[in-house]
Amino acid sequence: MDWQVLTRELSLYLESQVRVGLFGSGVGLSLVLGFGVAYACYYLSSIAKKPQLVSSNERFCRFLEEYCPVVTETYYPTIWCWEGRVQTLLRPFITSRPQVQYRNELIRTADGGQISLDWFDNNDSLYYPDASTRPTVLLLPGLTGTSKESYILHMIHQSETLGYRCVVFNNRGIAGEELLTPRTYCAANTEDLEAVIHHIHNLHPSAPFMAAGVSMGGMLLLNYLGKTGRDTPLMAAAIFSAGWNVFESVESLEKPLNWLLFNYYLTTCLQSSISRHRQMLEKLFDMDLVMKARTVREFDKQFTSVMFGYRTIDDYYEDASPCRKLKSVGIPVLCLNSVDDVFSPGHAIPVETAKQNANVALVLTSCGGHIGFLEGIWPRKCTYMDRVFKQFVQAVFEHGNKIFSM
Repeated sequence: MDWQVLTRELSLYLESQVRVGLFGSGVGLSLVLGFGVAYACYYLSSIAKKPQLVSSNERFCRFLEEYCPVVTETYYPTIWCWEGRVQTLLRPFITSRPQVQYRNELIRTADGGQISLDWFDNNDSLYYPDASTRPTVLLLPGLTGTSKESYILHMIHQSETLGYRCVVFNNRGIAGEELLTPRTYCAANTEDLEAVIHHIHNLHPSAPFMAAGVSMGGMLLLNYLGKTGRDTPLMAAAIFSAGWNVFESVESLEKPLNWLLFNYYLTTCLQSSISRHRQMLEKLFDMDLVMKARTVREFDKQFTSVMFGYRTIDDYYEDASPCRKLKSVGIPVLCLNSVDDVFSPGHAIPVETAKQNANVALVLTSCGGHIGFLEGIWPRKCTYMDRVFKQFVQAVFEHGNKIFSM
């Protein structure tokens, strides 16, 4: 969009909305117009920017430019809430919640536990009427998220229009199912994800298959890909707002304002997610101590790291950080982050490491927050993240032969 055109349109809009008699003269209108033009210039020069595309693979870059052009276009954050914290806080309340009818499936695990999968079969697909070959997208929500999250519902809506099937992997114990063993989940342990991926692939071995992970779901997916390399049924993966370095993430979240806005609330959500299973979990944990945690770090120290057998919380955080496994990823992966994300600070994004793996492409926006990426005057529906997801998934399923020959 041309700067002069936008500022001219803004001036005309303000003239139509503000009375010339403001403060008894035209001075008020002049002030408002002046402020509006100044703000528009600041927004266009400092806020609205093209994302940074980071990849050492020129063919991967050309593939994205041709079939996923949104990653090369200027991202215009919502003009009245572009700051990262504001975008993060407002998205759950502003964005719509598309209606999705799921089919639930509970699968058993090797240790006697169970995992809840929510299927969107898309049996009315016009493009892929044969269920055996219908492309499938596995979706991994964030730390305390489920298939009911608005960002998951929007991904499914985008997939539905393309004719694809979706499966949402709900982490143990948070989607209403009972814990059968005293074990939940963490970002480092990929056993449950491996079981889910092989279960889906065995059900539809002829269907093209990829995955998308959001926040902790993205971290888990990256850790799985770093572990398996090319030995996976997945064709490709999309990662959104992943925390690359857990040490940096928790340090950022413990800053006073971030603790007040996010850390304490997230800690209470974690505690709430396990309190329903207290009778099962107190067999192994001092639940009174766990429920006294006031930060994510304290919760992980008393609960998560202990559950999965780490000697210290630092050992867990090191193992959970995807930046340490990025070099081993063996399939094409597109990762979207905003550099103003307090959950994953810009300085902790492994740009140089990503350049060492031809399978990895980073898309870095200057604004967007954590799972925010709001755009438009009233961002009720599609976000920038949704558009990246839709274009990349479609590019992989419909033009994948051009990327897999990299």
